[in-house]
Amino acid sequence: MKGSNKETGLFKSTPVYLIVCILLLGLLVLSVLVAVTFGTVRIPLTQVYQVILHELFGIGPDTLGSGAVHDVVWLIRLPRLILAVVVGMGLAVCGVVMQAIVKNPLADPYILGVSSGASLGATVAIMLGVGAFLGSASIGICAFVGAFGISLLVLVLSNIGGRSNSIKLLLAGMALSSVCSAFSSFVVYFANDKEGMQTLTYWLMGSLAGAKWSSLAFIFPIVAVSVLFFWTQYRSLNLMLLGDEVSITLGTDLHRRRQGYLLLTSLVIGFIVYASGMIGFVGLIVPHLVRMLFGTDHRKLIPLSALTGAIFLVWADVLCRVILPNTELPIGILISMVGGPCFIVLMTRKKYGFGGGSQ
Repeated sequence: MKGSNKETGLFKSTPVYLIVCILLLGLLVLSVLVAVTFGTVRIPLTQVYQVILHELFGIGPDTLGSGAVHDVVWLIRLPRLILAVVVGMGLAVCGVVMQAIVKNPLADPYILGVSSGASLGATVAIMLGVGAFLGSASIGICAFVGAFGISLLVLVLSNIGGRSNSIKLLLAGMALSSVCSAFSSFVVYFANDKEGMQTLTYWLMGSLAGAKWSSLAFIFPIVAVSVLFFWTQYRSLNLMLLGDEVSITLGTDLHRRRQGYLLLTSLVIGFIVYASGMIGFVGLIVPHLVRMLFGTDHRKLIPLSALTGAIFLVWADVLCRVILPNTELPIGILISMVGGPCFIVLMTRKKYGFGGGSQ
């Protein structure tokens, strides 16, 4: 049990951890309030906050509830920033959980074929018109179905011939990922739709531009409740780093918990893919950064990763909107360009433990 709580970070003490949590929470709120003032359309700061105060608390004249400024601030900028918070939290925490499930520090939320399943769902929606009756949400819904469906198949395959474990989950995910990628390529090849290819490519790059209050109303509670749930499961996640044999010796069978965590993680990722497309690296780099600083205990790792992921994606979205004049850079491109080199630097600067043993 000692290995599961092995502290290898720079800031190990509980008081420091609590102070950092409070600071990160304050920084997140401040980041959203500052980020809402950025955009291609220049709006005076006073008007931005007047619109927000009017919508939240009814302060100010009724004219603030309509007009171009109101629509830009309340219907475009603020929803996408809240979506950035939700997506950042969800991806970071799902990355932490997935790394514990498969006992691999290089795992990310998409490692078990979720990304390929989502890509296949989006491909058939765009290229073949599947789910067209769903309207503008057809791509996201088909991607969600693909992501969650592949997760179920991974669980089924990993339990064939015996109980599933981290290795069987990885192998099943790799096999199904290859199958989904092959079918996606097959559909793209025979559809021969250039416009559809452009749409699919843009979707695969990820974007927060489609954020709406109506979709946030059910995505935000799902992600928030999932993050809180995983926080309460930190003991089991710590045990997963030790392995099934050790956990059984200690009186805990992780088989059902691993499958339950995988399903819940897949559900969260499915909703994230539905709302924002494919956004990589957040679920990989954020857990590594937090683990280097605060150690491998999931009681600290989960809330700190959630807050860090949210702040990271908020400012990534701001950069996407302002880095190029009069256009928007897909957020997946920016995160990959920045995340890759940063991840390499982090890994070369400090060697750290992943939990359950030295790495």
